[in-house]
Amino acid sequence: MINKFNYPLLERVDTEIGRHYLDSNNDPVPSVTTVLSGTSSSKSGIDQWRQRVGDIEADRVIKQSTDIGTAVHEAIEHYLNKHDWDNFGQDSDQLTAKNITNKFIADGLNGIDEVWGLEVGLILNKLYAGTADCVGIYNGVPTLIDFKTAKRIKKREWIEDYFLQGCAYANAHNVMFDTNIQQVVILMVDRDLLFKEFLVTSPEFNHLTTKWKQRLIDFDKKFKAVK
Repeated sequence: MINKFNYPLLERVDTEIGRHYLDSNNDPVPSVTTVLSGTSSSKSGIDQWRQRVGDIEADRVIKQSTDIGTAVHEAIEHYLNKHDWDNFGQDSDQLTAKNITNKFIADGLNGIDEVWGLEVGLILNKLYAGTADCVGIYNGVPTLIDFKTAKRIKKREWIEDYFLQGCAYANAHNVMFDTNIQQVVILMVDRDLLFKEFLVTSPEFNHLTTKWKQRLIDFDKKFKAVK
């Protein structure tokens, strides 16, 4: 598949305050996920869960979720590129990933009318950068599309950071390529093979964009001395 736009290849650098990428001036800027995790108020809950189950079990659960999510994302990318996507192994996690991918194909991907790019690198000099799962036309509207796997389908009020991430990517895309993306969709499938679409449209998009800008300011203030 040929991308609609000339998306940059991001050069990653790891710093003591998280993942960064080099902008066009060769200066490191934080990833969107680094900004969100660095300004999150929900970290204490994750820490409490890790303390409750222990480091070994916590690491196992996180690795399993990451492995399943990575396999699903790779398969979806192959599918949307019209390549052979069914390259899963035979262990239980790989079979789970295959079933989740089938659910995405059956219920989630049929709304994608046009793909502009997959695993799209986006960067704003001196501000932030990151990689978006998919950019294109969703049900007739220019959209930033994100694919999420989960153990259980999450409630909308639990996933505001997903929406902020999507808005950050959409705004970067608009600046870089003079587009007018004001819609974000999160497509989520859990391990029980339940599917959920979460849609962000204007004016919520504008409200979340304002919240994202504030998180960026908070991150800069919090880590200014470390940079």
